[in-house]
Amino acid sequence: MQALRGTQDILPEDAYKWNYMESAIRRLCSCYGYGEIRTPMFEATELFQRGIGDTTDVVTKEMYTFTDRGGRSITLRPENTASAVRAYLEHKLYGDQQVHKLFYIGSMFRYDRPQAGRYREFHQFGVEVLGADSPAADAEVIALAYTLFRELGLKDLVLHVNSIGCGKCRPVYRQKLIEYFHEREDKLCDLCRERLEKNPLRVLDCKEEGCRAASVDAPKITDYLCEECQAKFEALQKYLTALGIPFELDPRLVRGLDYYTNTAFEIQYTPLGAQSAICGGGRYDGLVEEIGGPHTPSVGFAVGLERLLLALEMQGLIPAPVRPRHVYIAALGEDAVAEGIRIQQQLRADGVRADMDLQGRSLKGQMKQAGKSGADYAVIIGENELAAGEAAVKSMADGTQENIPFENVPKYIADKESGVK
Repeated sequence: MQALRGTQDILPEDAYKWNYMESAIRRLCSCYGYGEIRTPMFEATELFQRGIGDTTDVVTKEMYTFTDRGGRSITLRPENTASAVRAYLEHKLYGDQQVHKLFYIGSMFRYDRPQAGRYREFHQFGVEVLGADSPAADAEVIALAYTLFRELGLKDLVLHVNSIGCGKCRPVYRQKLIEYFHEREDKLCDLCRERLEKNPLRVLDCKEEGCRAASVDAPKITDYLCEECQAKFEALQKYLTALGIPFELDPRLVRGLDYYTNTAFEIQYTPLGAQSAICGGGRYDGLVEEIGGPHTPSVGFAVGLERLLLALEMQGLIPAPVRPRHVYIAALGEDAVAEGIRIQQQLRADGVRADMDLQGRSLKGQMKQAGKSGADYAVIIGENELAAGEAAVKSMADGTQENIPFENVPKYIADKESGVK
């Protein structure tokens, strides 16, 4: 049996890298005032159909959907914004009229073509700010992501920003796009021809060469923004400049989910090449209403942690794990093992890694294992040590050895590590 294609096992020698990223995320989110939310890994399929949009690639081609024993259509979450909004509504967080700042870290699932940094079960870190209308909220979430990447050591970052308008100005632009692409319909892929009338903005996001070529001279959304959207977009640019965050205006940037309005952005790490986007997000002022709640202006982003890890590994930016003191207790016989277990428990309570033989090896075999394990000290308990009430504590680095009363072993090792004589 093997792990399914597009999934991976994260073994102990790699798990510390994930812990390093997640610790940096949690520390920064705490500074920005974001609270963690954990949602179920599966939801009613309708949530994603309504929230993400039934013309998106995610809904039409990539979701893991099944019927449960109760006849309900269930989907493994392909993203977490819709789930966070569902939780926001279910628990009536909107009732206090406050801005709610949330973050999450977890597994998502999409039936996609696996490649470097992209899996069918993948992990995302994301934030959602619910109830904030000001472009300052957009600038804050962008700053949070940008600061995270810079603190982790990434330098070749490019922020792309765009505005995709609102319900007032986007219909005008949408019609212009339809007219433009109708004249070039023969160059579009089958999928884009199918969705042209429903969602022409998605053609701008298509990766097929024909569609990309056909959209080179397409109308720009920024030429059709209403006065309010234009003012918000200009304010966002002003705030990013104040934060010292460089950016590029990208009129082709529309993102892949239907719920976005106004701000859309991506942070790209150029050394990754074609899969350079490590963060994407934007404003979704209509999503809460779409799912059945009150009007709630919101903004957020998501970061693919596999792709972020790939970027950090490429640049050698993940520090070696902090290695705690390591003690191996070699004990022979039940009474010696009982004493060893007591010492082991005390060492662990003091934050020391303490191991013992679990395979019934001889004392010689246990000492050999102590050397292989990389232990700093070996605590040896045999017949003579039991009789004397003292363990032989051996430094594995220089081979020196001292006899220490059983009850004093933890303190002796702590003193040796701190340099106390």
